[in-house]
Amino acid sequence: MPEDSKEVKIPAELPILPLKNQVVFPYLIVPLVISNERMIKLTDETLLGNKIIGLCTQLRQDTDEPNPDEIYQVGTAALIIKMLRFPDGSSRILVQGLNRIRIAKFVETEPDLKARVEVLKERGKKSIEAEALMRNVVSLFQKIIALAPYLPDELQAVSMNIEDAGKMADLIASNLNLTIAERQQILETVDPKERLQRLIPMLSKELAILELGDKIRTQVKAEMDKDQRDYFLREQMKAIQRELGEGDEHSVEVANLRQKVEKANLSPEALKAANDELDRLARMPPHAAEYTVSRTYIDWLTQPPWNVSTTDRLHVKASRAIPDEDHYDLEKCTDPIV
Repeated sequence: MPEDSKEVKIPAELPILPLKNQVVFPYLIVPLVISNERMIKLTDETLLGNKIIGLCTQLRQDTDEPNPDEIYQVGTAALIIKMLRFPDGSSRILVQGLNRIRIAKFVETEPDLKARVEVLKERGKKSIEAEALMRNVVSLFQKIIALAPYLPDELQAVSMNIEDAGKMADLIASNLNLTIAERQQILETVDPKERLQRLIPMLSKELAILELGDKIRTQVKAEMDKDQRDYFLREQMKAIQRELGEGDEHSVEVANLRQKVEKANLSPEALKAANDELDRLARMPPHAAEYTVSRTYIDWLTQPPWNVSTTDRLHVKASRAIPDEDHYDLEKCTDPIV
């Protein structure tokens, strides 16, 4: 956490640098990338002056040069610490947030944005309620750090040693996986206690998502470990059976089915279907859900007498004699048959 910057005097008028997909909080040091030529010129001119600039997030993220009504009115006054130029024409600046500001009125829109600003002083005093909120927020944040791969472990120690409620809320909001609107909401909340209260449901939601993700990963890993263990054991069993000169049950069963198919004297079409299914069955582990289906399908293919036929008896009188043996003189029974 940087040193307290309340002693820096914020001018009444500041050049405004619109930010895309980023919210800068007071007291934090943040790197920014600038590729727009107009904004690069604005930072150059600011560096030649008092090096203090207003950072306000854009309402629209699809434009490089937003109008005054396309910018959030609450932002952060920041000190430009360092600026680097790159061969692609872009610039990287390192800024330190100073104070929350609200744009009162834009005094210039061309060639650069310049506005009269109001410095927002934090309201709120230390209290037992604020202390309880801080402990609750820190506890939730530490649980998130333990689960979130995008947060460094060092943040646990940093968050535990911050005594100022406002600074703690800003630090957590800047590192938490929040939307731009949610971060802007925290930035616009001047009262530190209210800021912590707004953070709690956001922290609880993120923690629930991370815990569910961790549970899913654990379950998937356990299933993968079981599958790998089963595969290893099966391979060991196959190796032992080979050493003993025995085949494994799966191979023996597939071999028996092939013999059954060969003896079934199938038609060419049925033989091709049976062989395709046998090849598929040989590659399939016995514990697979479709193994029994394939096994039953091959059994059914081999059961019908594919090339066995009988001579048709189409003589009407001979056909009538058959039902007459059991239903003689029952015309209603014999007439539909013959």
